[in-house]
Amino acid sequence: MSAPALLPGSSGRVEDENRSLAKAAGLIGAATFSSRLLGFIRDMVLARLFGATAAADAFFVAYRIPNLLRELFAEGSMSAAFIPVFTEYHALRAKRDAWELASAVFTTLLTVLTLVTMLGILAAPGIVWLLAPGFHGDPSKLAVTTYLTRIMFPYLLFISLAALAMGVLNSLRAFAAPALSPVLFNLFIIGCALFLSPLLAEPILGVAVGVVAGGAAQFAMQVPGLWRRGMLFGWRFEPGHPGVRRIGVLLVPSLLGLSVTQVNITVSTILASFFAGGPTYLFYGMRLIQFPLGIFGVALATAILPTLSAQAARGALDELRATLGFGLRMIFFIILPAMLGLILLRGPIVHLFFEHGSFTAQDTSATAAAVLCYAVGLWAFAGVRVIVAAFYSLQDTMTPALVAMGAVAANLALSLLLMEPLRHAGLALATALAAMFNVGTLVAVLNRRLGGVAWSSVGRSAARVLAAAVPVVLPCVWVDGLEVWTRHGEWTAKAIMLFVGIGLSVTGYLGAHALMRSEELDVLWGMVKSRKASAGKGGGARLG
Repeated sequence: MSAPALLPGSSGRVEDENRSLAKAAGLIGAATFSSRLLGFIRDMVLARLFGATAAADAFFVAYRIPNLLRELFAEGSMSAAFIPVFTEYHALRAKRDAWELASAVFTTLLTVLTLVTMLGILAAPGIVWLLAPGFHGDPSKLAVTTYLTRIMFPYLLFISLAALAMGVLNSLRAFAAPALSPVLFNLFIIGCALFLSPLLAEPILGVAVGVVAGGAAQFAMQVPGLWRRGMLFGWRFEPGHPGVRRIGVLLVPSLLGLSVTQVNITVSTILASFFAGGPTYLFYGMRLIQFPLGIFGVALATAILPTLSAQAARGALDELRATLGFGLRMIFFIILPAMLGLILLRGPIVHLFFEHGSFTAQDTSATAAAVLCYAVGLWAFAGVRVIVAAFYSLQDTMTPALVAMGAVAANLALSLLLMEPLRHAGLALATALAAMFNVGTLVAVLNRRLGGVAWSSVGRSAARVLAAAVPVVLPCVWVDGLEVWTRHGEWTAKAIMLFVGIGLSVTGYLGAHALMRSEELDVLWGMVKSRKASAGKGGGARLG
């Protein structure tokens, strides 16, 4: 069923909102690119220092807890529960009411999570026992993992407060400070790995200290933006506040709905502990997937939620349908060629960036296998972010939660089926297949709920993307087949060839879209041209 026509006068407003949305997503994407690039450097440092050793396996199992919390809170559920309610207060009530809501949420969150953190530190041995059954036969490895978990558990408190600050700033269309805050997180980890770790008897402990310090810095970076907008949190312990109760009702299901990918990755980490190097291979494989996912997929979902929430609050469902269709088109425009590039160049990318120091050629091959299996689901990992945002804008967090439970069950069954023949790569493939199930089910439900989305325009856009992807394949296949990848050293030549291949692929892809007069390319180009002017005028996507 096709979406109804827009109401008279609403078409121009939708176009303006789409342009503003594209600018916001571009700004978030640029900031996220900086943090992800630094995160990539962080991973290169860790790979060089620790490789796929027992210490690395222990750290990545322990780090799965704070990393899960970061991706749940900082990139999803806190904003999904908070932004629709806060946006309604800010749009329909006095500014004082919005500040009181934010302060009440802050105080409640701080109180609850302080208790949870203390309990988590005490319960760390049991948590690690559940997360790493493959470590049960190695008491020293189990002990190190437990100690690392205890050190990093306070990260939960800091990242949750940072996520709340992000929700306030994003609701006020201030996106850059929250998006840039992970830069500090990565800087602290790199600094501690290089300068603190060599001073410790167990060097990996220095990296854990960097995780906690970086989380505190993420929250601190956003405080000036809150202060400038008169939204600096105050102490208001009102857990019975109507807005707090509504956010609480939305939060638990939204955790389940947005957490499906991360829960599935956690399941994979648990099962991967049975394979030597398995947790490390899956971690680095997912890090490569998260690079394009974070730069555009998460960026667009972050930018689109306030817009969808505002449209839902005023009952403009026609505009909401149009905005959702626009979001899906832009997701596939970026994500599908990125998926192809990762699949075809997985070997050279892992070799160039990670195969140094303690990271061996065997580790490269195993990590590349994980990248391949994760990458086939990249479109689903990105698409679900936008689809779930539409549900949350309608303040429906229960439907994504129920579907997520089915996806988690599917992932567990597929993991147990595939892990024996494919080892850690089978776990990655199970996660990708579960993501496809998740997004397919949500699309079917949302289509019925909204009476259709602009599927005809989404379909035309997908056809253009597939046609334009042909020039992406040829340079990637050529680069992957070069003999330089089989030789030792020659890192400069390898870097040049990889980036030449990527450059040719990007040029061919954009050139094909230009020949087809792609609407998505026009939006992207318009965003680039207007960005400087928009920044000067303090447009829709402010610097936070």
